[in-house]
Amino acid sequence: MKTRRLTKKEMRIFAVGQLGWSILGGIINTWLVTFYLPTKEAVENEQAPFYVPTGLIIFGVLTILGLITFICRIFDAVTDPLIATLSDRSKNPKGRRIPFMRIAAVPFAVITVLVFCAPVQKISGINIAWVLVFLILFYLFMTMYCTPYNALISEFGKTQDDRMYISTAISLTFFFGTLIAYLPFLFAGMLRGMNISYSWSYRILFIVLAVIALICMLIPTFKLNEKEFVDTKPSESNALKSLGATFRNKDFLKFSASDIAYWIGLTLFQTGLPFFVKVSMKLDEGFTLYFMGAMTVLSACFYPFVSKMVKKHGKKKLVIIGFLGLALAYVITALIGVIPLPGVVFGVLIVIIAAFPMALLGIIPQSIVADVAEEDSIQTGENREGMFFAARTFAMKLGQSIAMLVFTSLAVLGTTQDITSNDLTASDIGLRIIAIVAVVFCALGAVILSFYNEKKVMKTINDAHAARGEEE
Repeated sequence: MKTRRLTKKEMRIFAVGQLGWSILGGIINTWLVTFYLPTKEAVENEQAPFYVPTGLIIFGVLTILGLITFICRIFDAVTDPLIATLSDRSKNPKGRRIPFMRIAAVPFAVITVLVFCAPVQKISGINIAWVLVFLILFYLFMTMYCTPYNALISEFGKTQDDRMYISTAISLTFFFGTLIAYLPFLFAGMLRGMNISYSWSYRILFIVLAVIALICMLIPTFKLNEKEFVDTKPSESNALKSLGATFRNKDFLKFSASDIAYWIGLTLFQTGLPFFVKVSMKLDEGFTLYFMGAMTVLSACFYPFVSKMVKKHGKKKLVIIGFLGLALAYVITALIGVIPLPGVVFGVLIVIIAAFPMALLGIIPQSIVADVAEEDSIQTGENREGMFFAARTFAMKLGQSIAMLVFTSLAVLGTTQDITSNDLTASDIGLRIIAIVAVVFCALGAVILSFYNEKKVMKTINDAHAARGEEE
């Protein structure tokens, strides 16, 4: 069957799906800790309830939320390669990827809201079980949508220009989706002014955002005919064989290790921003949205230049620069309260410094995965894009979970409260330690990626395209 390249309009339609799932991911990354570990001010001034214990009650170093995210990672270790294999092996006449995305979209959106609907209005074991079960289901359906979706990046991106355009478009929608997930900071207070409770002021907004996300996720599944663009032979490998072959790719291993460090750094920023604003900078929570919005817009201004810079400098070098730039933003964050400057000044400095690194790290890594997947396909003759992107999805969720584990465990250090108490909140010292830890992870990511052999990967791809008489 003769296939064709996507038009630019079709690539943008594809990117709308990323807008949808990034809203849902942003809700969990931003609000899971904020909702279930409210600040002291939220408890005293807004009657924020505690649904689960917040103290370091697991071996004296972990919170209940930290343990829950750890359990979810174990579950993910099984489901990520399983979903990837089912997608790679699929013989569905409508394609290997889009049918999975259609099935996953509705439960993915509904379960995101249910994570925040703990039924008992006080600290309870029932609430702990509720959050655990629905967070596991959240990650299951996230995998079921995101792994096939991301595999299409390689399959839809038939040339390097197409691949960079798609990566740029989905990076932009990712950051705007994450920004949209911050909107409750702006509107929840208005709802509470209408005598709506603290919890429901957020739940109502989560429902609205989930509906928007669902529509966005379904748009590419109905507007794009996968078989019109992709005609690949389904993989015959089982899950274990395919997973083993994927991780035998040394360049992918190096990239994945650095990618985990990236997601730890990014999630520490997303999860920590509300706390940095309210606790460290002593500002109203509305500034969280202002800072995130400013950084997203400023980062987007750099997007048109990234593709040109990739052609001139290559992908690896620019990602390393992104890591180091993000580390610098965290250095500034760690200095809040040390240097006598107003909190808003620190916020502006972080926005300015982080914007360009976020553009680099938002666009290029997806394209690197697509490159490695294509190079592996050329070398082995087997199309396992789903497994490569499943591994990247797992790296993302592993990094996010480690970040939440780190955040919930370190944020309370240095507090004068009883660290096993059920109403423990974040401290200035704990947040400063988190920023320093983030610097370390960003630097580690840069070091690991320096071992990635970009020249070998690109030579294999370019030689194969040249042999087929294709232009890049």
